[in-house]
Amino acid sequence: MRALSVVLVSALALGACSSGGSSETAADSKSCAPSEGNVTLTYTTWIPGIENVVKVWNDKNPNIQVKVQTGPNGNGGTYANFFNQLKAGNAPDLGHIEYDALPSFRVQDGLTNLADCAEVTAAKDQFVDWTWGQVTFGEENSVYGIPQDAGPMALFYRKDLFEKNNIPVPTTWDEYAAAAEKVKAAGGYITNFSQSDINQFAGFAWQAGGRWFANDGSKWTVNLQDEATTKVAGYWQGLIDKKLVSSVPPWTTEWDNAYNTGQAWTWTSAVWGANSIMSGAPATKGRWAVAPMPQWTSGATVAGNWGGSSTAVFKGSKHPYEAAKFALWLNTSEEALTLLNKEAQLYPATKAGAKLPALSEGVEFYGGQKIYDVFATASGQVAPDFVWGPTMTSTYATASDGFKAAVSGNGTLLDALKTTQAKTVENMKSQSIPVAE
Repeated sequence: MRALSVVLVSALALGACSSGGSSETAADSKSCAPSEGNVTLTYTTWIPGIENVVKVWNDKNPNIQVKVQTGPNGNGGTYANFFNQLKAGNAPDLGHIEYDALPSFRVQDGLTNLADCAEVTAAKDQFVDWTWGQVTFGEENSVYGIPQDAGPMALFYRKDLFEKNNIPVPTTWDEYAAAAEKVKAAGGYITNFSQSDINQFAGFAWQAGGRWFANDGSKWTVNLQDEATTKVAGYWQGLIDKKLVSSVPPWTTEWDNAYNTGQAWTWTSAVWGANSIMSGAPATKGRWAVAPMPQWTSGATVAGNWGGSSTAVFKGSKHPYEAAKFALWLNTSEEALTLLNKEAQLYPATKAGAKLPALSEGVEFYGGQKIYDVFATASGQVAPDFVWGPTMTSTYATASDGFKAAVSGNGTLLDALKTTQAKTVENMKSQSIPVAE
């Protein structure tokens, strides 16, 4: 991921989408020192119950108080607010930013380099390797956020239905396709293909070895049609064409009902999906189980990732030392991680977090299975070199339009990816971000 950091700096040097400030270098971060007197930090996030977590910090740190500001999720409006605040010079000290959005803020020079703040670099080994890569961009002496949570993927499946119909739990994608035929014969769908939440497809591509963005040290390369991604798109297109998967819009009542009534039998999702099934399909309590993500090669052990966030300190914060100190506590201390899991079911990005008591117990909804053991293993199987582009919001929107058309029979997933690539390049060029032809 070293190349990513180089091109980000190159883009800044060219003035791409700059907020007006100069790019912070590793040397600049050495000015990060404790503030004098009492400090009040502002922190904007959409984590449920975050006030209860911050209260623990505030009670123990009277000299560094944190004021929480909550809002909609990132793409639901908070990111737009952040960019407007950065432009106006009144951004909060800290912000909740998902990994796939961090490059957008880095390109716009909106983040503080925390490399020498509050022993941040010393915390590196506490985090799962790939999550640390997401906040450093592979750049030496640079840390642009503290990893908060992760979304390693695995296979949620209706154990009762698979057993009743004598269908083996698939361990490869070929076996998954074969199982889909049997599930269809039994009157169901093996899963619902997400036509609008492209993050899931990104997780599939990530696992398969797809790498959508890269650069040669001076410009970006965009390749949403690489061999691995083409393979993934062709695979799912085949299931769509054979009507072996449903395609109802995700996160809807219709989607919940498909799982709650046994119409959909599996969901390849991230660790946070455990709570989504529990809340959306309550009638199926005790009938689900979790297995490793199916593999492209029999015997392989590779997982994808879907989601994950960081706590970043914005450029312009007058208290980067204190902000970094709070961000480290929030994302590494056992008391904070335990509360974050209790209040919002966040899965920690730290290695020790996977061993929290709450994540070591059997889950009643899943028949008492210790499902988080599966995700702890998966987290260590996620490749650390997947790079996000600097315009992911528009990239996702274009892909979503194309995927919706494909599941309706208007074009294919590959057509959608081709259009998305072209529009992503066009969008990057419009922002003066250097792109390879």
